[in-house]
Amino acid sequence: MSLGDEHDGFGGVGGSGQTRTRLPEGNSGDVYGGARRPVRTSRSLITVVSVVVLLIAAIAFANRGGGDPADAAPTTGTPGTAAPTAATGVRPVNGKNGQIPTGFARDEQGAQSAASNYAVALGSDGMFKKSGRHEIVDTVYTPEAAARMKGPQDEAYSAEFLKKLGLDAEGNPPAGSSFVSRTIPVGTKVDSFEGDTAKVSVWYTGLIGMSGPDSTDPVSTTWMTWTFDLRWTNNDWKVADDSQKSGPAPLPGDVTASTADEISKAVEEFGGFTYAR
Repeated sequence: MSLGDEHDGFGGVGGSGQTRTRLPEGNSGDVYGGARRPVRTSRSLITVVSVVVLLIAAIAFANRGGGDPADAAPTTGTPGTAAPTAATGVRPVNGKNGQIPTGFARDEQGAQSAASNYAVALGSDGMFKKSGRHEIVDTVYTPEAAARMKGPQDEAYSAEFLKKLGLDAEGNPPAGSSFVSRTIPVGTKVDSFEGDTAKVSVWYTGLIGMSGPDSTDPVSTTWMTWTFDLRWTNNDWKVADDSQKSGPAPLPGDVTASTADEISKAVEEFGGFTYAR
């Protein structure tokens, strides 16, 4: 995922589409009510983000609700064909590596579940701190891919880049502000599946930006498609390579933007999810 293009695709995680939001009137003191994000900040992301395909987005993982696997019918399908809109399939995994689900089934459903959950992890705010980033990369990528990416990623997430996002050199937001970075999968598609390898595309919407009274880069939304080349490694699906592109993006609704306080409160109160096909 590349970290650029005006926070499009998560802090520039690929893509250049923009969302339009009607801002509330008469609230010029709140960055969410009267100011639009300066173009300069977005442009700067594009340069840094193109260095690697991931740097972006946040999601606090919550334990996935249960349900008897026997009550859900497994699904099969031909790669590239349309999939049901409603969530389908059996419970994907019982274990986690930290907050990231692992141990997916060696089938199409398992590959889709892995891709969705890895998109969530790679799009989380944990990617903006070195220790968290290395842990995430080691968990979701093959050993070879992880070793190849860490150096370029560390350079991309430089103190200068983090400063442009409003974060300090350690990836922390200023007091009284909340940095938001989340990936929310909408659906998955199997592009190819050959037993030990799979290509899965995840269509997602994302949140990225700083929520706070002095923010010049308020939280905005993006729509992207993240494609993962997965390889069966050490009894689990791991990412060997990935890429992103903008859209498909729906027409934005006519909804008034919330204040910074409302966004910060929502981020604290609403936890994220783990995902399954």
